[in-house]
Amino acid sequence: MTGRHDLAPAPAAEVADLIAAAVTSCRGVAGLTQIPGIPVATYLPGRTVSGVAVRAGEVEVCVVARYGLPLPQIAARIRQAVAPLVPGRVVNVVIGDITLPEAGKEPAGRPRPATAPAAPGAAGSLKRQRRGRASGARHRGESANG
Repeated sequence: MTGRHDLAPAPAAEVADLIAAAVTSCRGVAGLTQIPGIPVATYLPGRTVSGVAVRAGEVEVCVVARYGLPLPQIAARIRQAVAPLVPGRVVNVVIGDITLPEAGKEPAGRPRPATAPAAPGAAGSLKRQRRGRASGARHRGESANG
């Protein structure tokens, strides 16, 4: 005899895996994640799909975004990818972290800003000026609030 609970995990597992695949294939998504203290996961027998919570009326995904695209645009892409997999459910997107581009690589569509070479000794003098202001404020008893 098969109980209702014996059949329930299979569809949840399929949906959670499909959602994870759809989300991680979205442009601007580096991967799925968790936020400490806020579990976003689908718990299945013998494994957990971290970063995807499939619930009765909603789906929540928690992602690491890639630096470069606007976050609302990344969230919209995720919602578009997940909505057909869970008709009638609200898709909530949590951006838990942002990754920076690898060294030497710039995000697509964003040119590297041109920088003029600094005058010799300019950086050192700027540091000395900042250091002098900070130490002067401490010695005079001034606070940051005025």
